[in-house]
Amino acid sequence: MKQPAQTINHDQRELSQEPEFNQFVEASLSRRQFLKRSSAAATVGFFASSPLSSAIASQVSPSNLLGFTGIPISTSDDIHVPEGYNAKVLVSWGDAIFSDGAAFAQTNNAKQQATQFGDNNDGMTLFPISDTRAVLAVNNEYTNNEYLYPHQGKSITSDDVMKAQAAHGVSIVELQKDDKQWVINPKGRLNRRITAYTEMQITGPAAGHDLLKTNADPSGKKVLGTFNNCANGQTPWGTYLTCEENFNGYFGSSETVTLDDNYKRYGISENDRGYDWFKHDERFDLSKDPKEPHRHGWVVEIDPMNPSSTPKKRTALGRFKHENAAVTLDESGHVVVYLGDDERGEHLYKFVSKNRYQESASSNVDLLEDGTLFVAKFDGTLGESKGHGEWLELTWGKNGLTKENGFADQASVLTFARKAATQVGATTMDRPEWVAVHPDNRSVYCTLTNNKYRGVRDTQPLNAANPREQNPYGHIIRWQPKDGNHTAHEFEWDIYVMAGNPDVHQEGLMAGSDNINKDNMFNSPDGIGFDIYGRLWIQTDGKYSNEGDFSGMGNNQMLCSDPQTGEIRRFLTGPIACEITGLTFTPDHKTMFVGVQHPGEGLAPSHFPEGGSSIPRSSVVMITKDDGGIIGS
Repeated sequence: MKQPAQTINHDQRELSQEPEFNQFVEASLSRRQFLKRSSAAATVGFFASSPLSSAIASQVSPSNLLGFTGIPISTSDDIHVPEGYNAKVLVSWGDAIFSDGAAFAQTNNAKQQATQFGDNNDGMTLFPISDTRAVLAVNNEYTNNEYLYPHQGKSITSDDVMKAQAAHGVSIVELQKDDKQWVINPKGRLNRRITAYTEMQITGPAAGHDLLKTNADPSGKKVLGTFNNCANGQTPWGTYLTCEENFNGYFGSSETVTLDDNYKRYGISENDRGYDWFKHDERFDLSKDPKEPHRHGWVVEIDPMNPSSTPKKRTALGRFKHENAAVTLDESGHVVVYLGDDERGEHLYKFVSKNRYQESASSNVDLLEDGTLFVAKFDGTLGESKGHGEWLELTWGKNGLTKENGFADQASVLTFARKAATQVGATTMDRPEWVAVHPDNRSVYCTLTNNKYRGVRDTQPLNAANPREQNPYGHIIRWQPKDGNHTAHEFEWDIYVMAGNPDVHQEGLMAGSDNINKDNMFNSPDGIGFDIYGRLWIQTDGKYSNEGDFSGMGNNQMLCSDPQTGEIRRFLTGPIACEITGLTFTPDHKTMFVGVQHPGEGLAPSHFPEGGSSIPRSSVVMITKDDGGIIGS
């Protein structure tokens, strides 16, 4: 298939000599120093603040950290935030991000889409350069064909596929502060679109392996594109991590093929999910190039400050359906990355770098090149909702990862990380999604969105960490590494909150934790993140039917919680049929950026953000306080 012309970056000058770049580096160093200082500080006992412990005592203390009044649920087609706050759209799918970019129209072609903000924005990170200048990197996960094309995806052509590929990937845009408000700068020389056909480098233990060699790339070290980019991460050296999730849905076959369990475990089959890429791009046709799927499902590292840099797929972090990449520095200097595999019955992972981080060292840029991948095993007594855990090493030759069990070498362990996790006895989880490290660097949180198969499929038995059969509401789990050491193989865990609907279920696990009530109930926690003050922000991607088990739960939303008291308050509600996802702040925490994804999904009656009879468009929203204060205070 022919490829559309790549967007030309307007200015390729380096930033290394600019005062603004130096300010960015200094700001990054300051954050790292704060992390180290905080991790050494004394903290409240880990389980003393557990909402489940509070529930036993029938106490959930009011929080001094949450300075806003919680808002009610909503079923309207708009964004709602607390009194004293303001929400305004920064950028939407199809908005031009280059000075010569095309204006949004449903009839835009692939070349025009490559000059525009991508579709279905998800995880994102703000990289400050100065007080009035910043770079925002945003994932563009997938496309809604019912809105991408005038024909609503009923007869997809080769040109349609190129347009869809141009709408995927990552949008990197410069922001400038104008009249106390951040706006897109279409003349920004760091503006860049990374799409499903941007050339990338494959690095790490799987690079150059036979499993990754294809007709288009016999070296196994170069690959075109990244797609289905879910959530994100940020490294201490200033790069952006974008995570490939449901990559399997883009592959199909024009002929009958035989696929072994290594394909089936990742959901790869002869039939794709309606994108039809395989019909027009041979890379995605399993009968033409069956190894191409092995080149996707990785974490990709991008330098947002260098538009001419080549993104790198970091195979040392394993291949699965990545949600986000929560990066922290252990006190030893090792970089630790926590990773969730977003599928029912899959696992939670941790990567520990081989080498240590060094301030201002050029070698930092390759710290994700080499290290050890682990997978979590949660032990405990069913019904107690707390216990002990262990990180199991996924290294070839250890824990049964041998040729006899189907693993030829370390590259095969990483490429088929799910199979390796099963081999070593990892705990099956209820869709591990976003992971967030508390700013004190002593505890880690993970959303477990839901699971309709728990206790139904033999491979997913009930366990202490996932105690609810056919879990429709999800929960959030947290753990504390032994001795506060993120490289340790042991940890203690508890369930932070069980989401639920106390209006429908008056008692039991389906009602949720004691700190869940009609004023803050939610389902399917997905995105989470901390601000520097320790507030935990919880975003949902759940059922918005307002019927049955989900009666009275409204549209998807964002809540805020104080981990010390367990209190939860609803902060934001989104428009019809959307997901709330993606979260980042300006350094002063006076502006929050939040993502609204797929409003009007499935032709639901949404016209967000423009109203009227307009096509609904995924958007990034800016939230500020009317008094100019800190968000959440």
